[in-house]
Amino acid sequence: MQDFRREFLEFALERQVLRFGEFKTKAGRLSPYFFNAGLFNDGESLGKLGQFYAKAILSSKVDFDMIFGPAYKGIPLAAATSIALATMGKNLPYAFNRKEAKDHGEGGTTVGAPLSGKVLIIDDVISAGTSVRESVEIIERAGATPCGVVIALDRMEKGLGEKSASREVYDRHGIPVISIANLDDLLSYLDSHPDMNQNLLRVQNYRDQYGVNANA
Repeated sequence: MQDFRREFLEFALERQVLRFGEFKTKAGRLSPYFFNAGLFNDGESLGKLGQFYAKAILSSKVDFDMIFGPAYKGIPLAAATSIALATMGKNLPYAFNRKEAKDHGEGGTTVGAPLSGKVLIIDDVISAGTSVRESVEIIERAGATPCGVVIALDRMEKGLGEKSASREVYDRHGIPVISIANLDDLLSYLDSHPDMNQNLLRVQNYRDQYGVNANA
């Protein structure tokens, strides 16, 4: 596991963004862990989160010209990631959308830089892929090209079918899903901490039941 992935998981645990227990998912499954990126809710944690997104992006070698953050959760994530990338020598424009079109001032449904070139979408998680589909439509309508989606944690879990949400996004839109960390990273982290053996076993059992491999 790359160091920034391990550091991200430690940071998420420290801020109780990542917790263990018994949690019901939207799909009705009882998950032994829960990840809520909305709890990165102060300046320090948002700044660090932006750095982790930036490291994941640069590590992926994805080719992109700008960043797009879907309303609402993606807006601060896109801004924080853009700032972090700039401090790492990659200063690029970013934009986000409004839920409702503005009919005065500059008008329109997007704010920030004009959508152009290869656009990288920044979000917290992927569930049903609705947010990704809406973002792709906005980007393509502007004449730009979506080139990938970056999320915080990939649960590597089956969606409604046998494929993961990430694979469904790739199959539908032809773009990769990049994550700061994924379920394999979490299992590796737990395995390296003997005091978390009980959590490791529960997450492994959940993975056996609902998980997919990295390419599915």
